[in-house]
Amino acid sequence: MKKGKIVLVGTGFVGMSMAYSMLNRGGINELVLIDIDKNKTIGEEMDLSHGLPYAPQKMLIKAGDYSDCKDAQIVVITAGIAQKPGQTRLELAEVNTKIMKQITQSIMASGFDGIIVVASNPVDLMTYVVAEVSGLPKNRVIGSGTVLDTARLRYLMADYLKVSSKNIHAYIMGEHGDSSFVPWEHAYVGCKKIKDIMKDNEHPMEDLKKIHKGVVDAAYEIIEKKKATYYGIGMALNRLVRAILDGENSILTVSTYLKDGQYGQDNIYIGVPAIINSDGVRELLELDLNEEEQAKLDNSCKLIKEMREKSIDSIIKE
Repeated sequence: MKKGKIVLVGTGFVGMSMAYSMLNRGGINELVLIDIDKNKTIGEEMDLSHGLPYAPQKMLIKAGDYSDCKDAQIVVITAGIAQKPGQTRLELAEVNTKIMKQITQSIMASGFDGIIVVASNPVDLMTYVVAEVSGLPKNRVIGSGTVLDTARLRYLMADYLKVSSKNIHAYIMGEHGDSSFVPWEHAYVGCKKIKDIMKDNEHPMEDLKKIHKGVVDAAYEIIEKKKATYYGIGMALNRLVRAILDGENSILTVSTYLKDGQYGQDNIYIGVPAIINSDGVRELLELDLNEEEQAKLDNSCKLIKEMREKSIDSIIKE
């Protein structure tokens, strides 16, 4: 395994936003691009490489194929079909499950034995698909989960409170989708509870619900205005990859595997706070949710499991 070697599967807007972020930040020794459109992959390699003279460090960038996964430390999957107007989430999940299955089989056929990061949507379901097909230990298959949602939350809270977003300690949990929620009892500004901040400053508590709604609506608004959202998730993926590469033991709300009754759930990938290092998910940071928050997490899990059971499990077994 080559430390610092990343393979990116999918050179669309999301994948290339991550790649461009990596080029600017550094810390990656080798970046291999894979896509079904090989001509585009070569073009992306050329375009990125021409920026290397102004990058913070040397990096090998190349258009490759699945054999390049063999000694990679991390493979990031952003490939997949975007949801079309009128297409249900289940229909999207069925199409992308077939794509994820094929991609994962190709990755594993190379002899890959590292960590896979999944960003393709619906991400909680697609992470489960990759984990099942790959056969890798569950801690080494990670979805981007609610990492982006959490960043949006912290940005909106910081803007509302006029405090640096780096001092906002709050998380979006659950599905990367409309059923996500914020465990406000565990939300802090610095070391002070957000509910106390709101009370002391005479801010209406209802504004917290508006902030969460702003997070949920953000993707729809961006897509309406510019057709797609990719810079934010590109930065979020770069952040997750760096946490793995540098063995940071950082807490990120990734889509990770719940088992043996964690949060009252079993055999599901869902967005929860987890400690991330060079082994992938070191451990879950299990929060003590109140009754309302637990019900929201249960609802998220129920929606994901229902979609999975309708057809995705059968596609995996084909």
